[in-house]
Amino acid sequence: MHLSLPDDVETLHKLVRSLAAERTSLREAQAEIERLHLVIKKLQRSQFGRRAERLDDDQLHLGFEDLEVELARTEARLPPVKTEAAKPERERPSLPAHLPREDVRFDVECQACPCCGGALHLIGETVSEMLDHVPARLRVIRVCRPRYGCRACGTIHQAPAPERPIAKGLVTPAMLAHVIASKYCDQLPLYRQSQIFARQGIEIDRSTLANWVGGAC
Repeated sequence: MHLSLPDDVETLHKLVRSLAAERTSLREAQAEIERLHLVIKKLQRSQFGRRAERLDDDQLHLGFEDLEVELARTEARLPPVKTEAAKPERERPSLPAHLPREDVRFDVECQACPCCGGALHLIGETVSEMLDHVPARLRVIRVCRPRYGCRACGTIHQAPAPERPIAKGLVTPAMLAHVIASKYCDQLPLYRQSQIFARQGIEIDRSTLANWVGGAC
């Protein structure tokens, strides 16, 4: 394969320095990947080794997640591998059809052609999808019960108050179900749930959450 090189000496020097820097970066990235693989093996030994050497499950999960991030970051620095025959790219999986869709439209600023000034007409559109996350939304349910008085007999009539899951509690069944499912299904301790609510501007003490869970039980 014939490779054309520039005739300018200074350009050749820059090319050599660039290639040397790329080789150095490649060696460093490969060494970092090997080091991370060794750390993964060490964590796996900690998970399945003797009881005295085992780590807490939370520590293991956090360790593996951090390593996966570091591996992805390091592998992104590696140049793409050139192969003789390019493998066909796998088709990207489509997003689940049951999720609701919200259209965001990006249109041209002017309906006149910037080249000749003629009127533009629609010939089609390009549609792409991205997965979005809508954070949990907290709200307050106001229970309103109008009171009516009878002028004939002087009695007052009002609809009975709805039953609450916890007597005199300020929590709806949906909120209570969320706290219980987070604690027992997602293994999210009450003090962490209290911190999450605090980030949303709602101060709920851990003892209050404990009273909710105990009252539900």
